[in-house]
Amino acid sequence: MMDPDNREYKNEDITVSWKPGYCIHATTCYRELIEVFNPRKRPWVNMEGAPTERIIEIVKKCPTRALTYKWNDREKERQFEEEADQSVYEEKDEDKEAVSIQVMKDGPLVVQGKFEIYDSDGNQLRSMSMTSFCRCGHSRSMPFCDGTHRKVGFNK
Repeated sequence: MMDPDNREYKNEDITVSWKPGYCIHATTCYRELIEVFNPRKRPWVNMEGAPTERIIEIVKKCPTRALTYKWNDREKERQFEEEADQSVYEEKDEDKEAVSIQVMKDGPLVVQGKFEIYDSDGNQLRSMSMTSFCRCGHSRSMPFCDGTHRKVGFNK
């Protein structure tokens, strides 16, 4: 059963799914493609705002997979899944990259690179390439940012 908070947006070629429970408000989507992803508009996703290839490019940058896509054409979707399965086998653990941490003005810490996050008991929570950590202390998704800093007027 689909979470009732999840949303789907379609154009002729693809369906973009948004899972707000996964979203850390990294802002990549709307910083790079405001014509499609505009949180000030309703609906906030305008699938006619850019070519399909550009939408796919930005969706692939979503660090938590809160945004995903699938092809509407079943044959294209099958080919896409086969290519994705193959790319998993091609990745190697020794392909480490530097991790960078940026303090966002009046916002979270944005961490980028290949890294794992563990809880206090040593259990792995996530393996990621980008995330935002809360600095305001008000997130309902601690330690991750959920955008609450904007509502509480956090400024540091």
